[in-house]
Amino acid sequence: MLIKLIHHTTRRGITLRTLFYTGSLLLIIQSCTTNSEDEKASSESEDKNNYSLRETQVQPEDYDYSNQKTFKVLSWNVEHFVDQYNDPYINASREDEPELNLRDKLSYLVEGLRNENADIVVLQEFESAKYLRQIAKNSLSDLGYNFFANATSDNWYMNVVVMSKFPLGVLYSYGAVNTPALNYVDEDGNRETQNKLNNRMWSLEVFPSEDYNFILTGLHLKAGRGERNEALRLGQIKFLKHQFKKFLRLDSDQNLLIAGDLNSTLESKEIETLKAGQKSEETFIDALPANVMTHSAEDPVRRLDYVLFNGNMEAEYVKNSAKVPDLLTEEQLKAVSDHLPLVISFKTSDQ
Repeated sequence: MLIKLIHHTTRRGITLRTLFYTGSLLLIIQSCTTNSEDEKASSESEDKNNYSLRETQVQPEDYDYSNQKTFKVLSWNVEHFVDQYNDPYINASREDEPELNLRDKLSYLVEGLRNENADIVVLQEFESAKYLRQIAKNSLSDLGYNFFANATSDNWYMNVVVMSKFPLGVLYSYGAVNTPALNYVDEDGNRETQNKLNNRMWSLEVFPSEDYNFILTGLHLKAGRGERNEALRLGQIKFLKHQFKKFLRLDSDQNLLIAGDLNSTLESKEIETLKAGQKSEETFIDALPANVMTHSAEDPVRRLDYVLFNGNMEAEYVKNSAKVPDLLTEEQLKAVSDHLPLVISFKTSDQ
C-alpha cells in the first residue's frame, strides 16, 4: 500500500494537505462506503415495511379497550334508507319524499342491529353517518357505538356508512377519483370514465385492540348487468387493487378487509379480479360457502354481497363465522331491504 502526502499552498499562504490512497486502502474505503450505503438502504426498506398506523394516533382519553378476544363485522345493503328530512341539494324523489313505511324500516333495522350486536356495522344505500349516529344515540346507546364515518356524495343520497365500537383512524375517500370503463368503448368508439360513484368506495383504519388493527374497505360498486356496467366495476376494482398494494407497501403485514355490495356474482370477472393476487397478502379470501346467496331477500338466487379478507387476516378468521345472520324474521328482512346481511368474525390475535 502506498500513501502520498502532498502539501499545497494557496495564494493566501494556507497549507492544504491532500492524501492520495492507492491499493488496498482505497478498496477498504470503498467497501466501508458501500456497506454503509447498503445498511442505510436496508434500514429504509425495513422502515417502509413496518409502517405503524398507531405512530401518532392515540385512543380517546375516555376510551378503554376491552379484553374481548374476537370481534364481529356486519355488512348490509339497506335499500334506499333515508331520514325524514329533505336535503335541498339532492334531487331524488326517494330522498325528497321518503316512503310511508320508513318508520317500520327504522324499527326493524334497530331491532336487527340490536339482535346481532356486531362490533362494526357497514351499511350501504344509507343516507349519512349523522343519521346513523342519531339512531345509535336514540335506540342503541347501551351497545357502545361511539365512532362513525362516511364519505358522502354531494348530489346523491345512497352512501356507505360505518359505525363502530372501536376507535377509527384515517378515512381514505375515493370520491374525487376518476376510474375507467375498463377495456370498453361504446358503439361510436368512445371511451368512458366516471367519478360519480366512487364516493361509495372508501378505506378506513380500525383499531379493535391495543395490539391489532386492520383497514376496512366499504364498497357499493356500480350496479347493473351488461358489458358497460361490468367494465365500470372493473375500473373501480383496478383502482382498489392499486390502493391495496400501496397499503401493503407501507406495511407488508397489513390486514385488509372488504365489506359491501359489489353488484357482481360469484363467477364474475369482477370478483375473480378482486380476489386475485401474486402474493398471499394481495389475495382476498371468500370464506362464505358457495351456496350462500344474498339477493333478493325474498328469493335469494345470487350473491351480490361479500366480506373478503386478505391472506394476512386468514389466521385470525373465526372458522365458519362468515354467514347470513338470523337477526330478523323473513318478513322483517324483506321490509328493510332487497339484500340479505352478512357477518364475519375475527380474533384480535393470530395466536
